[in-house]
Amino acid sequence: MSLIKIATKIAVVGAGGWGTTLANVIAVNGHAVHLWVREPELKEEIGKKRQNSSYLPGVILSENIVPSSDLEGVVRDAAIIVMAVPSKFVREMAAKIKPLITKEKAIVVSAAKGLENETYKTMSQVLEEELPQHIRVIAISGPNHCEEVSRRMPTATVIASKDKKALEKVKGILNNDYFKVYPLDDRIGVEVCGAIKNITAIAAGVVDGLNYGDNTRASIITLGLTEMSRFGKAVGAKRATFYGLAGVGDLIATATSKHSRNHFVGEKIAEGMGMEDIQKEMHGMVAEGVYTVKSVYEFSVKNSIDMPLTTQVYKVLYEGKNLRDAISDLIKLI
Repeated sequence: MSLIKIATKIAVVGAGGWGTTLANVIAVNGHAVHLWVREPELKEEIGKKRQNSSYLPGVILSENIVPSSDLEGVVRDAAIIVMAVPSKFVREMAAKIKPLITKEKAIVVSAAKGLENETYKTMSQVLEEELPQHIRVIAISGPNHCEEVSRRMPTATVIASKDKKALEKVKGILNNDYFKVYPLDDRIGVEVCGAIKNITAIAAGVVDGLNYGDNTRASIITLGLTEMSRFGKAVGAKRATFYGLAGVGDLIATATSKHSRNHFVGEKIAEGMGMEDIQKEMHGMVAEGVYTVKSVYEFSVKNSIDMPLTTQVYKVLYEGKNLRDAISDLIKLI
């Protein structure tokens, strides 16, 4: 597809699997996409070979993607900016791009799933704290494995904000025949779903790694959904959100898929591996649930939210609790 010149400049910050996939979806839809790539060698690979072999092996990327390691050049004059860095780097990157944003009513799309440690804020809330007040922040979430979206397998996603015009613009650049985009106004609910489902996926990975079977996994997923809705109620989310794409849809995909990094972490824990060795095996990929579980656990304790699944995952990851003991304590509650 030839490059189409349009008035709206679109930037994607972060060239991991999800960032590259979103850039490619937008590019396939006929837009020039300026993609910020941290690693010079990856920038060269995307530019010359049209591939991101580290995260999306075998996927040929659109010629409409313009990779660059110049953050200012990527962000300057962009009307829509997709933030696709891991959650633990969102605040840092937001501070870096703040002085680079020149559009008066730019839209920033938050693509990371997680809650910030210590503040317990969603990624959209972090962005709103760091970026200029006139910026409009939208969250995107759903059952969206980049390995499948990048290969144009039929997928649905949710974008969330109370700004209807901003939602329409973002839907306009993303929606196509294989990537269906549904707007919602419950941003906090969508982000809570995206964060907490990763914790459940770690637990489901443990269950599968121990060959406990479908019945146990189904019980774990159901408990995860319950905890998701309990947490969401405490922060003012809409109940219906948890039973849609962002909630139960993403929960099922992440807790059962071979593509899920969080599920992978759970499987490796079941094999007796420590987190340092697990992270080496992931080759730079990030399992957001490992970081999110700390925030969710601490928030639940402070606000008296009953979350036994989250509690046991936290104790295994951060307190060194014996895995069999954790499972035994959890099974008593199923």
